[in-house]
Parts: sequence; structure tokens; C-alpha cells
Amino acid sequence: MAKVNWSAGIDSVSGALAKPSKSGQHSCEKMLLGTHRVAATQSKDCNRLYIRKKVERSTQPTTKELAVRARFAAVRAMVAERADDLQHISSDQAAFIAQKDTAGGKKTMRAYLWLVCGAEYDTAHSNG
Repeated sequence: MAKVNWSAGIDSVSGALAKPSKSGQHSCEKMLLGTHRVAATQSKDCNRLYIRKKVERSTQPTTKELAVRARFAAVRAMVAERADDLQHISSDQAAFIAQKDTAGGKKTMRAYLWLVCGAEYDTAHSNG
């Protein structure tokens, strides 16, 4: 296995270091992915580098996958609109603070808005 030595000031790297381009712009053909393991271990070599070839999808998206994509896009738009809506800001902030420290409560306002707007979307689009 290869060993990675980082330059001074760089302790670890995690995530995609280079990605293949989707739109045909000049880019690499492979993805370079760096990981850093933070679990307790005897080894000091906790960094790994992987190279992954660009993969083209071989199947069409399923109906369920398309529905999930449509829900995500709709809820994302609802969250953005509600975050800027002056009629909801005060009540949303009060409701967020009330639920924040409860078991299962959302810890950020954005997560809370996703919960509320997701529930609104599910109610409006339920089949029952």
C-alpha cells in the first residue's frame, strides 16, 4: 500500500481532490478521493488515497427515484421561500426554539424548516 506524506501544515485530507467533469470541460478522467480515519488505532497511517474511474449510469432512473428527486426540489424551493417569508419568521423561530432541546428536535433552523416543509409537501401529495 502506498504511503502519503503531506506537506508542512497539512495534517490530513478528506473528500474528493479531483472530480471528473460532467459537462465536458477540461478535467481529469478519474476521481481522486482522499480519506482520513479518525478511529483509535495502533497505526499512524490513517490517510488513504483512492482513484475511481468515471462511471456512466447504465439504467434509467426508476419512478420512485424520480419522485424522490421531485420531492427534494419542491421542498428545497419551499424552504428557501419560507426562510424569507416575513409572515412565518416569528412563528417559525418560536416553534424552532421550543423543539430544539427536546428529544429528536432539530438543532438548526434550516433543518427545522426542512422538517416542516417536508411534512407540508407529504400532506399535500399523499395518496390517502
